[in-house]
Amino acid sequence: MGLGGCIILIAAGAILAFATDWEMKGVNLDLVGIILMIVGLIGVTTFSSIARRRRVMVPPTTTVVEDERHHHTRDGYSDGYGV
Repeated sequence: MGLGGCIILIAAGAILAFATDWEMKGVNLDLVGIILMIVGLIGVTTFSSIARRRRVMVPPTTTVVEDERHHHTRDGYSDGYGV
């Protein structure tokens, strides 16, 4: 799950916990909202720790050497237009 999914879980949990007054028999929506917010927070911390590890830059050990290309003389047809 990405960062966006975690934020959606937090938002949905906050809506269920704080902005609704629905009553469902056998389901405590406040508790469901709090659980969704906790899962979203765990996801955000996990995602940020993984993203932080990916940002570590290791300098390259090999040098890049540009390849010299052979330049041909133009005969009037090599560019595709002709003369």
